[in-house]
Amino acid sequence: MTITINEDLRAYIDPLTGDEFAALERSLLTEGCRDALVLWGDLLVDGHNRYGICQKHQIPFNTMQNHTFQSLDDVHLWMIDNHLGRRSVSDFQRGVLALRKKEIVSARAAQTQAQRSSAEPAGDAADKSGSEPPLTREAVARAARVSSATLGQIEKIQKTAAPELVGAVKSGVISINAAAAVASLSNEEQIAAVAGGKKELRQAARQVREARLPPKPAPEAPPDDATPEQIEIFRLTNAVAELTEERDQLKKKVQHLTIALSEARSGQ
Repeated sequence: MTITINEDLRAYIDPLTGDEFAALERSLLTEGCRDALVLWGDLLVDGHNRYGICQKHQIPFNTMQNHTFQSLDDVHLWMIDNHLGRRSVSDFQRGVLALRKKEIVSARAAQTQAQRSSAEPAGDAADKSGSEPPLTREAVARAARVSSATLGQIEKIQKTAAPELVGAVKSGVISINAAAAVASLSNEEQIAAVAGGKKELRQAARQVREARLPPKPAPEAPPDDATPEQIEIFRLTNAVAELTEERDQLKKKVQHLTIALSEARSGQ
């Protein structure tokens, strides 16, 4: 039996960690390859790690054909949906996969609409919807099982984060929330923060968040001809404003400390 490996397809999903690969290898050596490898013709779609381990140790395996695929996009969508349903996939990985699905579905919808517009009168084409409805941000977030805010942070990391920072998120060194903040820095600053480890990354994220806080308003001054009573009113008003600002700053610090504590616990 001929099985073809497409390297782009193999790399489409993040590879297993060393520990995950070792656990899979132990399982296959102990229990054999119970799940069939999924093929499209002779192209291997699902089971690259199992196939490699089985080849290495001469472990028998079964294959099954998926006859629903019509294109490589169909293969990609199947791979995405298959991995989105796995519990071992991290929030960041699910977000990345869900965003890839949105890109494919959106591109298909645009292509279908363009073909209909060129083949039919404008009025008829406008009345028909595409075969696949567009995915909203909320639908993408639900597919990834994350909030819309977290999905936006993942999107920002994808667009602006240095590869070193992306690697830190994937390995769990830094949270999605903190990484999105650090991604606002220059590439050089991001790389330096990653090189400094967890503590440096958290410090960088905290500094970015604090820099986003609105500047403290200048206290109002009473007019030159103000009476003592008016001067006292101005003083008390400014004191209240300062205390309110201090309260708001303390609330934000508590929020940041809560996030940092959560990150520290998740890293243990």
